[in-house]
Amino acid sequence: MTGQGSSDAGDNLQAVAEARRWLGTPYLHQASCRGAGCDCLGLIRGIWRGLFAAEPETPPPYSMDWSEPQGEERLWQAALAHLVAKPLAQAALGDVLLFRMRAGAVAKHLGVQSRLNAPGLARANSGSPSGANFGPGFIHAYYGHGVVESALTAPWQRRLVARFCFPEEHI
Repeated sequence: MTGQGSSDAGDNLQAVAEARRWLGTPYLHQASCRGAGCDCLGLIRGIWRGLFAAEPETPPPYSMDWSEPQGEERLWQAALAHLVAKPLAQAALGDVLLFRMRAGAVAKHLGVQSRLNAPGLARANSGSPSGANFGPGFIHAYYGHGVVESALTAPWQRRLVARFCFPEEHI
């Protein structure tokens, strides 16, 4: 979907709530079944189903290296076709985040913004292990870990190449 993005805070919170329902789901390549297994694309597909009931398309089978051998940004192109692109600096809860895992490689990892930066709290708690809970965060399906909520640390932020929001409605 292209066009207007979701600007309603309730819609954004619904996307985050749906993502949190997937926490603890094991990592399983090409899967999209809450509680049984998913990969990062499968997580986004599952959130889409939670928001809109039906997916806009079924992805073809894909390898772990995605489109790296061809150097094609297939995941980015699919996101542009179904989500609404937005500036990287306009962070909002529920945004779909696209990451490039290595310089020069295709972008092939997705997550959902689950927390925004709370500067005062982050500074006040920067010396404590729980301080990470106050900074920006995202939910993603990560190989070897399953669906987890992670801090959107500087290394993750350096890998972030695109930000999208779910469309207001699915046509």
